[in-house]
Amino acid sequence: METRLHLKPGQNGTKQRVQKYGERLVCVRYRYDSEAGLRHKTVELIEESVPWQPASSREQHLMRRAAEEPVLVKIDYRERELREQVRQAGGRWQPVERAWVLPYGVATRLGLTARIVGDI
Repeated sequence: METRLHLKPGQNGTKQRVQKYGERLVCVRYRYDSEAGLRHKTVELIEESVPWQPASSREQHLMRRAAEEPVLVKIDYRERELREQVRQAGGRWQPVERAWVLPYGVATRLGLTARIVGDI
């Protein structure tokens, strides 16, 4: 089956569907089935709208980051247990940056993404 037309609400070929579905209509598609010799008219509708907050650009960057990518994580000197967890997970102390280096996947697993201060 092939789609030949993809129409936005209000374009010719959508007016009856706009009357029927109103603001819920996203698009109308005309699909052609050459084997059966049929043209299908399909509609895409909005089923539900709920509040949503887009991620910040920093969060989007963090989501795209590879699990093995090394990152710098700040951990306060007094957080001995957390420092030990990072060390056990393979983290290395970087005295110049005054931060720990560990793979992004490990930082995520330990719940440290908010403490990431940079990349290596």
